[in-house]
Amino acid sequence: MKVIKAKTAGFCFGVKRAVDTVYEQVDSACGKIYTYGPIIHNEEVIKDMRNKGVIVLRSEEELDKVGEGTIIIRSHGVEKRIYDKIEQKGLRIVDATCPFVKKIHNIVSEKSAEGAHIVIIGNPDHPEVQGIKGWAKDRVSVVQSAEDASHLAVDRNEKICVVSQTTFNYNKFKDLVEIIIKKSYDVSVLNTICNATKERQTEAESIAESVDAMIVIGDKHSSNTQKLVEICRKACDNTYYIQTLDDLDLNQLGSVETVGITAGASTPNNIIEEVQNNVRIIF
Repeated sequence: MKVIKAKTAGFCFGVKRAVDTVYEQVDSACGKIYTYGPIIHNEEVIKDMRNKGVIVLRSEEELDKVGEGTIIIRSHGVEKRIYDKIEQKGLRIVDATCPFVKKIHNIVSEKSAEGAHIVIIGNPDHPEVQGIKGWAKDRVSVVQSAEDASHLAVDRNEKICVVSQTTFNYNKFKDLVEIIIKKSYDVSVLNTICNATKERQTEAESIAESVDAMIVIGDKHSSNTQKLVEICRKACDNTYYIQTLDDLDLNQLGSVETVGITAGASTPNNIIEEVQNNVRIIF
């Protein structure tokens, strides 16, 4: 069996930076260490951090109960008012927001202050999108589907600034932007999809088109991994979405000659290598 592993599989720059930040704080910070939300979308990583004493705050109500310690902002970023609340409480802030996400916060804050209606293309339930939304003023909309784009209603006198969730499907982003532009609004489009995301999606699609089976490794809550699965399933019917080696039924690969492997941006390298090595050894 031939196994092809994507070169772009595994931690992206922003995720590695966030994970490294937490472990640095574990080694150096005094007092309790909290992350506001899971630092990344990978339960294996979160479990290891928890074993080292890191506490995950999963809601604003839990943050309200914290009286002292260090709060690490997750890689997905948070709303401006959460920053303000942490500062008002006198807690120490360590910002592990991905720099590419932080750039979107700055764009949205600036354009919104200039009076633009902000349109975020992304999943409204994803923490990154919720965080971006929290840097805009009142005029902000989230568009996830063609139906959302078609129903978008903005005052004709308003300027529109379109940004994207960093992990959104690039081809779908272009399709939704086209629908919005056809409405003849005064639109400025800023493609804020991370380059690493585009490269990962393009490589995954290319590999999936050339293999008999495709394995995509990542946490079930990882948006960028879900996009990879969506792309790979269009190119390869035998696409398997797993979190760890335990989720892979190796019997399903018994009759295939070529297998492709890719992984989401929050997937640790040791998990990718474990899957790759076992597939190679068994077949």
